[in-house]
Amino acid sequence: MDQVNHQLKALRSKLHQIPALEKAEQATNIPKEYLALIASFTLLSLVFFGIGAGSVCSIIGFLYPAYKSLLAIESKSRGDDTQWLIYWVVYCFFSMIEIFTDFLLYWIPFYYAFKLAFLLWAMLPQTKGAKFLYDSFLKDFLKKNESKIDQALNDAKRTAGSLGSEIAAATAEISKAGMAAASEYASSNHDGGGKKKNDGEKEE
Repeated sequence: MDQVNHQLKALRSKLHQIPALEKAEQATNIPKEYLALIASFTLLSLVFFGIGAGSVCSIIGFLYPAYKSLLAIESKSRGDDTQWLIYWVVYCFFSMIEIFTDFLLYWIPFYYAFKLAFLLWAMLPQTKGAKFLYDSFLKDFLKKNESKIDQALNDAKRTAGSLGSEIAAATAEISKAGMAAASEYASSNHDGGGKKKNDGEKEE
């Protein structure tokens, strides 16, 4: 019991830096360490049972690193810039794999719980999992395939450019045909109206 109380006190001391928990504690009269534990348990339960787990993982994997990246941009130190750039490289690489294997990952039990654990391991400064992955695997892989990646990007750029030109040309042609049809329709109605008017005058 003493060890549990010691851990709770240590957690409480770390939570002093979060003003939102201070306000929540004052509003609910519940100690902030218990509020943090309840929130963590609720979050893990949602992820574990798959209730909105994809959105939760996306928010956690993006919002906190995005905020820390903004702080890194404004700071004079370059070490944190490198850390978060590496994280985004790993995050993008992981997201690309996830896109192409989504239909398989769906059948893995508790996949989002594993994904959340992976993202936390990758982003947290205490673990620096993203740097470990980059140094041990990604760096050599990207350097080895750098020319192929550049070629693929250039091909995609040319394809997108030609596709955009074709779409623009087709849109212009359709618009031109539509304007011509509308003009012809308006002209025929005008002529028909004039003819009817003349016929009416003759009958009188």
